[in-house]
Order: sequence, then structure tokens, then C-alpha cells
Amino acid sequence: MIKNLVFIALALLPLISSGQTLEECQRAAEHNYPLIAQHDLLGRTTDLTVSNIKKSWLPQVKATGQATYQSSVASWPDEMHAMMQQMGIDMKGLARDQYRIGLDVQQTVFDGGTINAQARIAREQGAVQRAQLDVDLYHVKQRVNEMYFGLLLLDDQIRLNSDLQEQLASNEKKLRSMVKHGTAAQCDLDNISAERLNVAQQMTTLQSQRRVLLAMLSTFCGMEVSNISKPDAIEAGTVNKRPELALIDSQLRLADAQEKALDAALMPRLGVFAQGYYGYPGYNMFKDMMGRDWSWNGMVGARLTWDIGALYTRRNDKAKLQLQRETAMNQREVFLFNNRLEQMQLGEAINRYRDLMQQDNEIIGLRQRVRKAAESKLAHGIIDVNDLLRDINSENSARVQRSIHEIEMLKQMYDLKYSTND
Repeated sequence: MIKNLVFIALALLPLISSGQTLEECQRAAEHNYPLIAQHDLLGRTTDLTVSNIKKSWLPQVKATGQATYQSSVASWPDEMHAMMQQMGIDMKGLARDQYRIGLDVQQTVFDGGTINAQARIAREQGAVQRAQLDVDLYHVKQRVNEMYFGLLLLDDQIRLNSDLQEQLASNEKKLRSMVKHGTAAQCDLDNISAERLNVAQQMTTLQSQRRVLLAMLSTFCGMEVSNISKPDAIEAGTVNKRPELALIDSQLRLADAQEKALDAALMPRLGVFAQGYYGYPGYNMFKDMMGRDWSWNGMVGARLTWDIGALYTRRNDKAKLQLQRETAMNQREVFLFNNRLEQMQLGEAINRYRDLMQQDNEIIGLRQRVRKAAESKLAHGIIDVNDLLRDINSENSARVQRSIHEIEMLKQMYDLKYSTND
């Protein structure tokens, strides 16, 4: 058992030491973000809506109960009533109080495509909502990018700060030896010691900022982010796969579905029905005029309806849908226009940082030679500590600048990738 645990630990060690990549953090943040739960909710809501619409094909059953009292009812003329009485027939006529308990059943046979059109509209509306949700979730990547590259910059600054402390400590050790042998003044040692402590204070601030930002990224990703790795330089693709474009496509498909529904609204409807009730009076009114007995009554038939009222607003409805399409296409053009401008700016920034990094390397080389020469001059008493500290800080500033330019270049590269989602 212990051997197995050791084997697993050794197998996972490379993954732990390599740290979480930017892509891993982005995926974790998307799955952890509360908005992701709406994906499943929207899908289930759409399925239920479509299922309800499809149930329109099922027989529609309606139970009714009715009791009425009428001011007048159908009756025999007085002459016929008198004649029937002479024949021994008592024709009372219909009672003014009437009752019925019934059941109506209707079954759609042909609806002109209305039900299918409504179901398609419901599906496309769900697709639009999910596309909008994808747009909102996509912005999570940008927030992860900001925190991730902010951490990378802090890590580089902490590393350079540690290197600077080691450099100052090394020179402090040399000066302590020189003071001991009387070749340097105590004030020079105090000066470089104070500078080392000042740099140590900066390290405390940097580490505090890193802990806060790391905690924020861990909370955002829903996992413990203990270490991060610097991503490789990349070249963004040219194909634009942004979710905003998918959202616009879904809006256009919704307009097409709504137009199909307009066509279906002009088609005739055919259905069959059955009606039955128990009550008084029934369909045999002559019999019910002679008595007050309740009876069973029923009717079956077919009904053809053609509502042409949709013609009155059809032109305006189609014009509104066309405006809806033109608005969506205009939004696409605006998005692509702004997106191209953003890509141009990011591409120019990447080239600028590449040039700056080349110059940074030259500056660091020169500053390093100056600093080494200053250390040698201090050892021979040619310059004082202030000159050395100035050269040490100048070299460190050059290294910090190169680090900033490198992280900014990487960030711009991944921002360019974000701008196309390619």
C-alpha cells in the first residue's frame, strides 16, 4: 500500500511542480462560475416548452357544467297548443330552467404547420439565450487572464528582488570585511545594509500582493492554485470564433423561424370534434316539450376554419422581422469592425514589446558590465558605495523593465487569442 502511494506521489510530482497553466485556470473558472448552472436550466426549460407545444397534437378535452334560466323559450303557437289538447296531447313546452353536464373533445388533424413553427421558435429562443450565456461566460477568460498575468509579473518581481538582495548581501559581506581591515568606512557598510533592508521591505509588499491575488484566482477558479507556469509565446489564428458571432447567428435563425410562423398563420385548420352532455333539454326538443326528463345527447363532426386576420398585419410583421435581421447584421459589422481595430492594436503592441525586449537585453548587458566594474572599483577604493548602489539599482531596474515587457507581450498575445477565440 505504501509503495503504491509513493508511486502515485512520484507520478503526480511533475504535474504539481509544473503548476497550473492558463488554460487549466480558464476551464476551471468557467466550470466554477455560478452562471454555468444556467446552461442546464436553459436546456431543460426549452425542452419543457417544446414538449408543451407538441402536446397541442393531443386531444383537447373540456368538461362543462351549465345551469340557466331564460326569459323565454321555444313554445307551440296557442292555436296548435289548443288543437293538441283537444287530441289529448299535453304539450307543456320547454322549461325556462335548463341544465347540462357535458364533455367536449377536439382533435387537430391539420394545423398548417403552426405547432411545428411554434416549437421551432421555442428552440431558437432557447438557442439565443444559451448563446448570450456563452458570451457572458466567455468574459470570464479575460478576468482570469488579468489575474494570471498579474501573478506572473509579481513572481518575476519577487525573483528579481531576491536576486537583488543576494547581490546586496554579497557586497555587504565584502564591505564588512573591508571595514574590518580598515579599507572602508562604517558608513559605507551602513549605507548598503540599509539598502538591502529597503529591498527586503519591497519583498514583503510583493509577497503580500501575491498572496491576495493568488487567493482571488483560487476563489475564481474554485480550486487551490498553488503555483502557475509562464505560458509560451503564441501566434493567434486568423479565424474569428467569438461567441458574439454565434449569438448573432442564433438571432438570425430565430427571425427565420418567426417568419415561418407567419406563413403557417395563413393556412387553414382542420379538426374533428365530439360533444356530449347529459341534461335538459336535449337535441329532441319536441320530446322535451312534452316532459322534463334529462337525457343523453351527443354530436361528432369535422370543422374547417380559415382565419385570414393574419393578412391585415402580415406586411408589417414581415417588415419588423426584416428590421430585426438588419439590426443583427449591423451588430455583426460593428463587432467585427471594433474587433479588427482591437487586433491591430494588440498586434502592434506585441511587435513593440518584442523590439523593447531586444533593447532590454542590450541594456541589461551594459548595466551588468558597469555594475561589475563598480564592484571592482569599490574593492580598490576608487568609488564610494553610493556609486555602486546606483549602478546596482540601474541594472535591477533594467531587469525589471525586461520582465514587465515580457509579461506584457505574453498578455497581449493571449489577449489577441481571446479577441478571436481561435
